[in-house]
Amino acid sequence: MTLVDDEQQMSEADRLRRSDLWIFGGMLFWASVSLLASFVLSVDAVELARDPAANLSCNINSVISCGAVGVTWQANLLGFPNAFLGLITEAVVITIAVAGLAGVRFPRWFMFAAQVGYTLGLLFAYWLFAESIFVIHALCPWCMAIYLSTTLVFWYLTRYNVREGNLFLPAGVDRRARELVRSGNDGYLVAAWLILMVALVVAKYGSALFG
Repeated sequence: MTLVDDEQQMSEADRLRRSDLWIFGGMLFWASVSLLASFVLSVDAVELARDPAANLSCNINSVISCGAVGVTWQANLLGFPNAFLGLITEAVVITIAVAGLAGVRFPRWFMFAAQVGYTLGLLFAYWLFAESIFVIHALCPWCMAIYLSTTLVFWYLTRYNVREGNLFLPAGVDRRARELVRSGNDGYLVAAWLILMVALVVAKYGSALFG
């Protein structure tokens, strides 16, 4: 089957899934979620700086507690609250998404740099996720929202860059990556990954999440 035949047989849902509207619209929505969560966490960080024992609205129990996470060194890795980084980086992503929706075509090097930068951000987010579960033994709801939204923004960005050939991948890897995106199976992989993360949290804490 040729590429033309493939395009002709696509359903409207397939066309939407491959469209810039869907990709950049998704990036805009989830980056906005991250920005909102980062803003709330920034306000909470200021409150904790004034009073480390402050009873934050998201201090629900011994496991789900923004305060327990916010006073740790992991939450202030660079000497200031990590949430401040979110205010900066997500604003950049939102700008890219809005420009993409407006039809702006960024240079290949720019989108590659964006991919590298956001990949580092994703790794940082999951390091914090692991620290929360296995070291701090507490979960912050707003942080969890950031883990989710960061994962989905990374997916949309990667899908776009694979589709446009922006990642400078070897020919064989690039061909397989494009086929994965074209088939839509990358979405199933992301869904499976998120389900795995939820299962990990439930397996670790169980009923204590609701206690």
